[in-house]
Amino acid sequence: QVQLVESGGGLVQPGGSLRLSCAASGSIFGINVMGWYRQAPGKQRELVAAISSGGRTNYADSMKGRFTISRDNAKNTVYLQMNSLKPEDTAVYFCNAEVYTSFRTAVEHEAMDYWGKGTLVTVSS
Repeated sequence: QVQLVESGGGLVQPGGSLRLSCAASGSIFGINVMGWYRQAPGKQRELVAAISSGGRTNYADSMKGRFTISRDNAKNTVYLQMNSLKPEDTAVYFCNAEVYTSFRTAVEHEAMDYWGKGTLVTVSS
């Protein structure tokens, strides 16, 4: 089994910053893409940012220039630096990872999708 544990959420004032972390552990042979998604009350879950094992990044348009995703492959950890936060960034932020659990699954590109339980980010004065 694989577990993803997020941390770093909390209450921040508009214009402030937060750094989220997500550590993956368990039966991990390798991790392909890691990403952050968010879900605000009454809304669908949406992509925030994603990063490949090689460091290629992808951001939702509304996050470009404010959020930065990074990862430490040795630690199986992904980070999300969030700057210039706005009240509309308030949401539960979820970590996602495409995990290869064995050599065979990596060779055959059979990654499994795992999710963390989420961490709440509240942007309010």
